[in-house]
Amino acid sequence: MADDSNINQLGVINRHRAIGSYAATGDSFTEGVGDPGPDGTFVGWADRLAVLLADQLPGPEAARSNFGYANLAVRGRLLDQIVEEQVPRARALAPDLVSFCAGGNDIIRPGTDPDDVAERFERAVAELTESVGTVMVTTGFDTRGVPVLRHLRGKIATYTAHVRSIADRYDCPVLDLWSLRSVQDRRAWDGDRLHLSPEGHTRVALRAAQVLGLDVPTDPDREWPPQMHRGTFEVRRDDIHWAREYLVPWIGRRLRGESSGDHVAAKRPDLLPL
Repeated sequence: MADDSNINQLGVINRHRAIGSYAATGDSFTEGVGDPGPDGTFVGWADRLAVLLADQLPGPEAARSNFGYANLAVRGRLLDQIVEEQVPRARALAPDLVSFCAGGNDIIRPGTDPDDVAERFERAVAELTESVGTVMVTTGFDTRGVPVLRHLRGKIATYTAHVRSIADRYDCPVLDLWSLRSVQDRRAWDGDRLHLSPEGHTRVALRAAQVLGLDVPTDPDREWPPQMHRGTFEVRRDDIHWAREYLVPWIGRRLRGESSGDHVAAKRPDLLPL
């Protein structure tokens, strides 16, 4: 963990040694849903961050193949499932860095208490910090412009405040998605409006790298290029299509007690070279 002398005014961690291994834990966001690779496997921000981390290792290109990366995240997982299935594996791998993004699926469920979720989140952070070099935690997104989820904005903000407080107590770097303005643009999101697009995942990876003190090739909060104005009819048509193709099936799975991650395994359960 870092002491205060290693944290600048922006909350960026200045590490004296390179990160040689990284394990990502979480749900669909960290698995990379919305960012499909050429072989059909999702890529996502964590995979992209791993490449940035490997590129900062000193020495020739061949030496960077020594970087170890595991992605334990599985779509649809709730906090307790991540703690039960992924945290012990992350602790056993004992990498230099673990990203811990959990609780989002809990928060969007009716009746959940963000205070209770945060207490369980903190217990997991305490466990992880005992075993790994650095634990980076992730806040929620600002959902002001997201249909259905915008009415949960206050609940998500409360949980985000808890996450930041927990990070302070355990000296964890914070990947603050709430303050990342560029992901407020609809082009940062996949057609389901619940997962990031490839460009959205890229911007999150760049922000994560900045938080860890890396130099990045471009600003993750750079402005999007101008786009043509969309009329009311087009917006309404897209909303109807989204509700039919994504919202109704999502609600159906919730009513049936099903998860998109049922029968899905972690895509990268071991620390392997990139």
